[in-house]
Formats: sequence, C-alpha cells, structure tokens
Amino acid sequence: MNTLEATRGEAAAWRDGKRWWWLLSPALPLLGAVSVLGVILGGNGLLLWLMPLVFYGLIPLMDWLVGEDEVNAPESAVAALDRDAYYRRIVYAYIPSQYAATILGAWLAVNGGLSAWELAGLVITVGMTNGVGINTAHELGHKTNALERWLAKITLAPVAYGHFCIEHNKGHHKNVATPEDPASSRMGESFWAFLPRTMTGSLRSAWGIEAARLARNGKGAWSAGNENLQAWAMTVLLFGALTLWLGWPALLFLLVQAFYGASLLEVVNYLEHYGLLRLKDANGRPERCQPRHSWNSNHVVTNLLLYQLQRHSDHHANPTRRYQGLRHFDDSPQLPSGYAAMVLVAYFPPLWFRLMDPRVVAHHGGDLTRANLQPSRRWQLLARWMGRSAADRDRGPPLAGTAAGPQGAVTAAARHQCPNCQFIYDERLGYPPEGFPPGTPWARLPADWSCPHCAVRDKPDFAPV
Repeated sequence: MNTLEATRGEAAAWRDGKRWWWLLSPALPLLGAVSVLGVILGGNGLLLWLMPLVFYGLIPLMDWLVGEDEVNAPESAVAALDRDAYYRRIVYAYIPSQYAATILGAWLAVNGGLSAWELAGLVITVGMTNGVGINTAHELGHKTNALERWLAKITLAPVAYGHFCIEHNKGHHKNVATPEDPASSRMGESFWAFLPRTMTGSLRSAWGIEAARLARNGKGAWSAGNENLQAWAMTVLLFGALTLWLGWPALLFLLVQAFYGASLLEVVNYLEHYGLLRLKDANGRPERCQPRHSWNSNHVVTNLLLYQLQRHSDHHANPTRRYQGLRHFDDSPQLPSGYAAMVLVAYFPPLWFRLMDPRVVAHHGGDLTRANLQPSRRWQLLARWMGRSAADRDRGPPLAGTAAGPQGAVTAAARHQCPNCQFIYDERLGYPPEGFPPGTPWARLPADWSCPHCAVRDKPDFAPV
C-alpha cells in the first residue's frame, strides 16, 4: 500500500499522504487515559483490557491487512518536512494523555476496589502507555535543542527510565550491533535472558558515560549536573507526590507498571538488532553502522503508531533525522511483521528462534561467524547451521576490511566536522558539555570520542575544515 503521494520534479508538488494518519501516535495514550477514566466513571472493568487488545491484537491484524509501504519522501522535500511544526506537535501531544493515564491509573488502583484481573489490565494499560512513551522520548531525545531533550526526560519520568536518553544516545548508538552493547541481542539469546542483561547493562553504561563526562569537567558523578540524576529526580518527584496523595499502595502500582513499561522498550530493543554484528578491524574498531545492522519493518500501521521507529536502519545512520523523513533501504534485513506482532513472538523463545534464526543465517549468507552469537551457544549454533567442522575451526568473527590509521592523529586544522550530521568541533570554542573547555586542541580529545550530536561517527571519521 502506497500512502505517500508525490508528483515527480518539484518538491513543492509533493505531499505526505500520511500527514493526518500520524495522529494515531498520540491517540494511543489517549485510548489508555479514556479507558481508565471510563472505569472511574462506572464503566465495565473490561475497558482496562481494551488497550492491550488493540496493541497485541488489532494492530498486528491491521498490519497484515494494510501491508507495507516502501516509499521514501524525496530528499528535496525532507527539509520542508523537518521545518513543519505540525510533526513536532504530534510528538508533544503524546505527553498530556500519558500523564493523565498515569495519574488516573494510580487513583483507580488505590480507590477503585478492582479485582485481580481488572488490576492486571490497569497495570498493562498504564504500563503500555508509558512504555510506548519511551519511544516518544526517543524521538525527542535525539534532537539537539534543549526543549525537546527536557521533554524527553519528562516523558521518561512515569516509567522510571530516565537514564535511557544518555545510554541510548551515547552508548547504544556508538556500540550498536556489537557484543559490548547491552541493548543489542545475540542470536541464540532468549528475550528472558536478554531482559536482565540489557536492564542492568544499560544502567551501568549510562552511569559510566555521565561519570566520565563530569570527570572531564572536574566534577563528581553525584553532582547536580548528572543528567541521569536529573531525570531520575523527576520520577522521584512524580511518584513521591502521588504516594503522598494516595498512599503507599500507589507507589507499588507505579513501580509495577514502570517495570512492565520498561520491559516493553527492551523487547523492542531485542528484536531490532537480533543476531546482527558490526565486524571490527585490526585496531578493534567496529565498522560503520550500515542499514544491514538493523532489522526493519515497513508495516504501515505500527509505523504510524510508533513515529516510524521501524525504519530503524535509517535512524541509526541518521539519528537526528525526524521520523517523517526516515527512509527504507533495500539492503536492510526485514522483519516478517510489524513490531506489535513481533513483540508477542519474542515472548516465546522456541517460536522466536524458529522464525528468526533462519533469517539471521540467510542475512549473513550462511556464514554465522559474521553474526552476533550468544557466547554460551556459539559452538552449538555454528555446528547446526554450518557443520561441526566449521564450528571446530571457529576463531571468532573475521576482520572487517583493513586496519584504520592511527587514531587521534594530530592535524593542523582547528575545526573538524562530523561527516554524518555536520556538527563542527572548533578548538576555540571547545565543547564544555562534554568536558572540553574553550581552547582544547583536537589532539587532546580521546581517540574513542564520538560526535555529541549523532553518536554515529567517531573522532577518526571527522574531517578537517
């Protein structure tokens, strides 16, 4: 189904045929808030199961019926799309309904006299609202202006996952599709094994990233400038206020829904890079992230609900690109369905392995030494798909191309530009947010320093200006 209409030639003649359909994204938290309010006003407790029924049932069905859309907006129209404030307002519109669902849900959990099955529906409805809200924070947190980054933290407060912005932007995007990334799942790793690894690993990564940044500024990790602490403080303020108002049972409800909401993010992380690997050169530096390092889906309905998150390959190549301009790439591996359906499959490891492992093998041309494999199952997977002799000969992933030149080499230029997002490091200005005061020479930046705007290009990639 092609929902994008274009006239060849002038960008002015092109229009986004999905323009009004993007309103489905903020409609999701509105559904959650209305469901909870309906029960408060005397409606049947079945209303509390409406949102999970829509997410896990109706949306996968609609993805199947409506189909896929591989059409990209013409590049000549992307700048105008980016400037159009309508698309930003759609993202902002998610937040009021999200908070309404959270506050109303906490009140209903304490005062509604709900049965166990009704309370379970309430936890899932509110947790799903806040879990999908992490995707709203994801869209906002990648932008470079202060307002959108603060709105991202506000969106993360009800799900108690404020460290996501730091870990995702500066950790995941730098290490994606490598064994070092806690948010990249490995072939042979079940979601239930991945979940504790990614939750604890992401937390450690976010703390370490901020501690290192603050140390360069001569500050301790436990200072007011720690962005993790700033984001977590919002959660403490929100949960504390609701607990003072409603009592301790409200806090228990808030914590349970937050855990479910965070797990919804992590199950999406699980399916986005499963088994995909960026090979390293002789210096140990991973190859550049390419479309082939992310699983994509062009299923229309889920993309409309998730700000086109499923066009994940272009997002990793261009993290600051807004959702309405993300592109499909023919060489990106494709999921058999949209995220809403694949999340359900991931909950059942035998079904997931049966569906996805052959696709990982096919994507790597049968050579699983080029895949990101669960270490404890590496020999078993190689033996099954490549034969015992290949498994016995395995010496780990091959090298990618040739070794890079000396990292952090001194150049005469005082300005260096990121080839991806065009951010410029100017020695005269430095970059104080990262701990590099004005006058810091380019040569003094760490060799593994990444672009602070897009995080997909490292210091050796920057070009002298």
